[in-house]
Amino acid sequence: MLRPLAGPEELDLFLGLTYVLDHELAGDLESGRRRPEWMWVALRGERLVGRIAWWTKARGEDPMFLDFFDVDPSLPEQEARDVGLRLLETATAAVVPAGAARPEYGRFLPPDWREDAEVRGYLETLFAVLEKSGARQLVERLRLEWRPGTPVPEPSGRLVFRPVRDREDLVALMTPVMEGTLDAHGQAELASGLTARQAAEQHYDGEFAHYTTPREWWRIAELPGTGEPVGFVIPARNNYHPIIAYIGVLPAHRGKGYIDEVLREGTAVLAAQDVPRIRAATDVGNVPMARAFARAGYTAFERAVDFVWDAPDASGS
Repeated sequence: MLRPLAGPEELDLFLGLTYVLDHELAGDLESGRRRPEWMWVALRGERLVGRIAWWTKARGEDPMFLDFFDVDPSLPEQEARDVGLRLLETATAAVVPAGAARPEYGRFLPPDWREDAEVRGYLETLFAVLEKSGARQLVERLRLEWRPGTPVPEPSGRLVFRPVRDREDLVALMTPVMEGTLDAHGQAELASGLTARQAAEQHYDGEFAHYTTPREWWRIAELPGTGEPVGFVIPARNNYHPIIAYIGVLPAHRGKGYIDEVLREGTAVLAAQDVPRIRAATDVGNVPMARAFARAGYTAFERAVDFVWDAPDASGS
C-alpha cells in the first residue's frame, strides 16, 4: 500500500526507517515546512518498506525540495528498486502540481560512502531508481563545518570590509561572479537560458531575502584606499544552522589569495555571535573553494548528492 501520512500523529510510522535528518521532522511539521500529505509511505501490512517526503522553506509555499527517499535495506535489490520506483512516481504525481518542474532531490552521505560496500550498495540502489524515473546526478558536494575553538586569523589589512547597502549593491557584484562560476547549480542556471544577472537576482530573491538574521552581517570586500570591490560573503542563519550562505571573488581579482580574507571575515562575523558551529558547502569539483575552506579550519563531515529532472515529463510517465 502506498499512501500519505494521515497527520502528524503518524510521524512514528515514518520514522520506521532512518536518515540523518529524522530529528528535524517534528519541528518541520510544526512550522509548516513539511505537510503530512507530502510525506508518503510504502507499507506491507504494518511493515514500512519505503518512505518519501518533500520540504519547503515556509508555511504555504509549494514543495521546493525532495529530501527524504528510503527503502527498507533488507529488501532484495530488485524488490527495493520496484518498491522505490512505485513510491517515487505515485507520490510525485500526488504532491507535485501538474505541469510543474519536479523539485530537486538531495541526500546527505557519509564522507567515505564509496569505501563502505553496504552503504554504497544501498545508495546506488536509490540512485538507480532516481535515474529510472528520468533524473540525473547534477553534483556531489562537500558539507563543511567550523567549530568554536578553531583559530580565526587576524585581518591582514589587504582588504577592508563594509556592510551590503541594498539589493542592487550585492546583485551587481554577484552578476560577474555568476558568469565564471564553478558551482554546478550556477552553471545549470546559466545553461537553462538565464543571464548571469537573472541568476543573481533569483539567488537573492529566492534565498538571501528570506534570511531573518541581520543584513549588517553581510560583507563586501574592497581594496583599501580605492574602494574597488573585490568580493563578498553572506554569513547568515537558515532554519537550522549558522552558515556561510554565499561567497565570491570577482573575476578580475581571482588568483591573488583574496578568498582567504573574504572567508575569514564571514567566519569572524558568525564566530562573534558565539554560534555552536558554522556550516558551509561547496562542490567536490570546486577545488579552489574546498582548499580555502580547509585553510580556514573547516572540516568535511559529510557529502551530499543532488539529482534533477530536466523537464516535468522527464520520467516519460
